[in-house]
Amino acid sequence: MLEISHVTKIYNRGTVDEKIALDDLSLTIHNGEFITVIGGNGAGKSTLQNVICGAALPDAGTVTLDGKDVTRLPEHKRAAYLGRVYQDPQMGTAADMQIEENMALAARRGKRRTLAPGIRRSEREAFRTQLASLGLGLENRLSTKVGTLSGGQRQALALLMATMQHPQLLMLDEHTAALDPKTAARVLSITDAFVRDQRLTTLMITHNMRDAIAYGDRLIMLNEGRIILDIAGEDKKALTVEKLLHRFNQVGGKEFSGDRAILS
Repeated sequence: MLEISHVTKIYNRGTVDEKIALDDLSLTIHNGEFITVIGGNGAGKSTLQNVICGAALPDAGTVTLDGKDVTRLPEHKRAAYLGRVYQDPQMGTAADMQIEENMALAARRGKRRTLAPGIRRSEREAFRTQLASLGLGLENRLSTKVGTLSGGQRQALALLMATMQHPQLLMLDEHTAALDPKTAARVLSITDAFVRDQRLTTLMITHNMRDAIAYGDRLIMLNEGRIILDIAGEDKKALTVEKLLHRFNQVGGKEFSGDRAILS
């Protein structure tokens, strides 16, 4: 589904602030895989996501999505293939619009626009059914302004909207980092159910080692712009935070510097 081949991204090239964010990185994600990505600050997690979605263009290498070379495709054109949920609960939804209006926009994304007025009754019923799957009672609040929802409710709604068109790749950018632990656990549970039920190809960036271990089929750890660990199958099922730290220290040759990841 996604192939990143020998991608390099350098910021502030030729200056004292030069930073190699991605260093000849290659990664293949197969259809239906659920991958968690973890790494310390400056490891390259955000840059990797930005290169995939088109917010940053690589200095070298290629990005291929479902057989199409999208390396130079603008971000807004790549959006047709991607579903995204951001770290900030306010970014994935429009606060001043009603829940049903937000969902209507997501449902019609990429489709031909018409002059048909408003939201059809059949659409409302579909929205209610989809919202009921969240288990948050939002199915009875279609006319509620999204800005009045809690952070967890907004993230769950953003997740629902991001998956309504069954994207070729779902990208989750630390989407529970801004939530309290109980709410984060609820949103992660909803995430896992959506990914499994729809068999979505998913890339979840997280700062939380326990979440990276508990969720997904495959775990990737970045360090200094390179993939230093790629763990799947029975090896991943047997992982613990202590084992993951030990393997990082073996491969990376130094102590893991990520208090948020260890203490979360």
